[in-house]
Amino acid sequence: MSTPRRRRADTRGEKVIKFIEKYCVVPEGEHVGNAMVLEPFQKRFIRDVYDNPKQTRRAYLSIGRKNGKTGLTAAIMLAHLVGPETRKNSQIISGAQSRDQAALVYNLASKMVMLHPDLRSIIKIVPSSKRLVGLPQNVEYHAISAEGKTAYGLSPSLALLDEVGQVRGPQDEFIDAIVTSQGAHAAPLLIAISTQAPNDTDMFSMWLDDAKVSKDTRIVSHVYEAPIECGLGDKAAWSAANPALGKFRSLEDVEEQAERALRMPSFEPTFRNLVLNQRVEIFSPFVSKSVWSLNSLEPDPAAFYEAPVYVGLDLSGKADLTAAVVIAKKEGRWHVRSYFWTPEKGLRERARQSRTPLELWVKQGHIKAVPGAAIDYEYIARDLAELLDGCMVKGIAFDRWRFDLLKKELDEIGSPLVSLMLPFGQGFKDMTPALETLESALLNDEMAHGEHPVLTMCMMNSRVETDPAGNRKLSKFKAVGRIDGAVALAMAMGASNMLQEKPLPFQAYFL
Repeated sequence: MSTPRRRRADTRGEKVIKFIEKYCVVPEGEHVGNAMVLEPFQKRFIRDVYDNPKQTRRAYLSIGRKNGKTGLTAAIMLAHLVGPETRKNSQIISGAQSRDQAALVYNLASKMVMLHPDLRSIIKIVPSSKRLVGLPQNVEYHAISAEGKTAYGLSPSLALLDEVGQVRGPQDEFIDAIVTSQGAHAAPLLIAISTQAPNDTDMFSMWLDDAKVSKDTRIVSHVYEAPIECGLGDKAAWSAANPALGKFRSLEDVEEQAERALRMPSFEPTFRNLVLNQRVEIFSPFVSKSVWSLNSLEPDPAAFYEAPVYVGLDLSGKADLTAAVVIAKKEGRWHVRSYFWTPEKGLRERARQSRTPLELWVKQGHIKAVPGAAIDYEYIARDLAELLDGCMVKGIAFDRWRFDLLKKELDEIGSPLVSLMLPFGQGFKDMTPALETLESALLNDEMAHGEHPVLTMCMMNSRVETDPAGNRKLSKFKAVGRIDGAVALAMAMGASNMLQEKPLPFQAYFL
């Protein structure tokens, strides 16, 4: 008589999958109330996370939009709240950059609870604070956002990050607070499910690249992305980035978006980033990195003493960057010198907030730290007079904002620069021809800017706003960081448009 074969025990991953498919229901949409059926790519992710013999500490899942990221996040959270992964008196959080985004996981999870009688009987919903409490083991889940400033004081064993690809730059205070809050646990787990970030230097991109390069066995990383050179109508590329395509990811919607991107090139970056899950800027900078680098020759110092000089001056608030960009054309090429000032006090904090190496740039001499906690316009006036001494200055374009303070200081030191000042508006009227001149010079490789790191940062941060007539201006609202240097460079080019056909003021030759 044969001995019956013993049934193999379910792994942790199998238990989580079974819990989700038994207790979690579709919370909204056409199939609301139906049992959730996990797709193969979702099961594969869960198994890799929970059946990792090295014990997973971090798990990343990057896919295109509308592939069930938030629903999967909510279901995994419930498995920790009252399912097979529950731990007595533990804490779970889900975090997102905005309150609305943070509320999505809570809203889907609470709907799942309300739609299933077994979950409804053992989970307490607290709408006022977006909390769920798993009553059997007293496990608490809380949805938090960067806007709410509630990441401190928590100690979650499980942290779920939704759309972390929205974080710009290599670091984020809110995410750092969540990561460090898990230090009290022996086996904490952080799961980040998101579309890709636009840039290699953004935090989620760095996480994914680190997972790929380091091959850390405690990190699980699944990335679904289209090949970078794929065509917009490549259906195989659509499927590569959207593993739920044709199921709960609408094929018709992707087709419509692809057609729109083909008709409207301005929509292509959005389609590539959000649908094809590629690292592409949704809002393209005024000038691409490749075009900017094409003009990276070192400027010729002699140009500023042998040819007419034009200056763009972007004054700052008390604790920001002040920028002056000086240009001179020699032998068909615009040579560019860039100068930046910022208050010395509070420099480290501003560097952290802006996610830029301000301290390093000060040490390297790319930015001048002005003593004190605010920009001293006397300091700027004296520096300008010294920097432009001996140059054939033809005009200095300035934004009227705060200029009265600088003018007063220039008058007090008796600088002739005052007579060369040109008011320059920041709207479409003045900026459109300035940007056209700058764009033409860059596209034709007629500039030598030396790839000054601060000016380069400003140019890569710059975004353009267009009116219905096609006029353009640099937009500080769309910008992803400081653009003071880009504004100053555009104004300098604008000044050259206005003045290069006019005779030089007599006193300009004696600065």
